[in-house]
Amino acid sequence: MPTRNQVHVDQMLTNISVAYMQDAAGFIADKVFPIIPVQRQSDRYFVYNKGDMLRDEAQERAPKTESAGSDYNVDNTPTYFCRQYAFHSDVDDVDRTNSNNPLQPDQDATEYVSQKLMLKKENVFVNSFLKIGVWEHDVEGVESGSTNGKSILKWSDYSASTPSNDVQNLAQIIKGSTGYRPNTLVLSSDVRAVLLNHPDIKDRVKYVGRAMPGQVNSILSEYFDVANVVVADSVVNKAGQGAEDDIDFIAKNSVLLCYSEPNPGLRKPSAGYIFAWTGLLGAGAFGNTITRFPMEWLGNNCERIEGTMAFDMKVVCKDLGVYCHDVI
Repeated sequence: MPTRNQVHVDQMLTNISVAYMQDAAGFIADKVFPIIPVQRQSDRYFVYNKGDMLRDEAQERAPKTESAGSDYNVDNTPTYFCRQYAFHSDVDDVDRTNSNNPLQPDQDATEYVSQKLMLKKENVFVNSFLKIGVWEHDVEGVESGSTNGKSILKWSDYSASTPSNDVQNLAQIIKGSTGYRPNTLVLSSDVRAVLLNHPDIKDRVKYVGRAMPGQVNSILSEYFDVANVVVADSVVNKAGQGAEDDIDFIAKNSVLLCYSEPNPGLRKPSAGYIFAWTGLLGAGAFGNTITRFPMEWLGNNCERIEGTMAFDMKVVCKDLGVYCHDVI
């Protein structure tokens, strides 16, 4: 009798393959702050003096007298510099000839390069905005004690914490010192998971039934009274190639409450801006390009698929953001 291996010869499946390509929805680097296209790699921008803008100086005028007046100051020293980031993957005819269906070396290499650039972009975002010492106010989650604007009770304390009140109090701090009410709340994935089990929020979610992620974010947006809730949900492997994987979320135990200008333009403040060097030849909205060019000296009709980005993620108005850490 034939053995099982003789009856069936294993072949590559042509309708599936396995690659850990992350969903772009989990990346937030281009979803929080406005992207400002720039023609030059570096330049300056103007910042109007906040105190001059918010000072009450109009006076009652008597007949035939001059009106009260003053001037305002503008700082032209702030600058941006769009750093370039790049990554490549090489494909040759040996790869193309020997690849079993459904492997597509050229397409696979393009997606691989794109994924690497997305990871870099996300890492730069987290390191630029989601850390202590960046914003005007840093707030720490504590087990107990005073919550005077410098600390809040950890939101994982379901019996005592009040996340909505915390965010509203922090929003008042920003509004009271700038005139702008925060409209964006950034949550790391672990914080969102804890919030969804908080009694205050769980009671709202249950009326939605089996809520989709977008619906849940809408519920959180309503609960916190902000226009946008953005969840950082991407992961990264911190280990080098050949070493044991060290995979974890890029953003952890972090919350950012900020004002992000929905319609950027002249005389419009925003907690942050992302300057993208779109003036670079062929660049897209994030100063990004994917190019293919021959690498003849490597033989076998080798081609390089290379991706580049050029941007600067910049804190523009420190007082329009509050960073909360260790909230769970």
